[in-house]
Amino acid sequence: MQLTGNTIFITGATSGIGRALAEAFHRLGNQVIIAGRRRRLLDEVAAANRGMAGIELDIADRDSIAAAAAQLVAEFPALNVLINNAGIMPFDDPSKPLDDVVSQAILQTNLLGPIRMTSALIEHLKAQPRATIVNNTSVLAYLPLAGNAVYSASKAALHSFTLSQRFMLRDTSVRVQEIAPPWVDTDLIRRSGDPRAMSLDAFIAETMEKLAGDEEEIVVDAIRTIRDNPGAGEHKLINDFNTAMITDPIPA
Repeated sequence: MQLTGNTIFITGATSGIGRALAEAFHRLGNQVIIAGRRRRLLDEVAAANRGMAGIELDIADRDSIAAAAAQLVAEFPALNVLINNAGIMPFDDPSKPLDDVVSQAILQTNLLGPIRMTSALIEHLKAQPRATIVNNTSVLAYLPLAGNAVYSASKAALHSFTLSQRFMLRDTSVRVQEIAPPWVDTDLIRRSGDPRAMSLDAFIAETMEKLAGDEEEIVVDAIRTIRDNPGAGEHKLINDFNTAMITDPIPA
């Protein structure tokens, strides 16, 4: 995608990867609009980045999505980039009964949220001379973490949706890219400082560099071999990965 001259809307952008992406694009001179549920946090981020705007949005609520989309089109008619970043990552255990409320919240936020947000803006984006949709999935779309089973499944589903969406938009002005982060040291679960996590600064620097190219899928070099693994070795890779996580778990 072109990294400058854009009007960019980023969901889930008051912390972590979303905020870091918003600030990276802001530094390049783009008009950036961030979204989140809490006005106080939106105002804090906007105050730290002069010229950035904020819109309240609950990505799990259809009415909130419709209202945000209407506000965006009215106030930012040049909007041409949508980054679907908002997500939640509760732990679960599929060997036991799952909390249905939590499972539904994950799917509403991580899967239906991006689908609905894109649907609300797609005709506006198609009317732009050039536009980009970026869906933020996860390496866990390809390598599920058993202790985050529903989260991993939601990201695998969003990856699948992205493939279909990209194909269906092939003859339009809209490009579709996917960011599949590794374990990044953010507060999605908790900021742990775990040495196995990629630093946020390093992740953003490499991701921005790759976004500037023509790659449809943005995968940092550290997880390229994982992404390239599908096939007969997939089951062993997943079993070995989850066994290692049990042996050396994410710190509390």
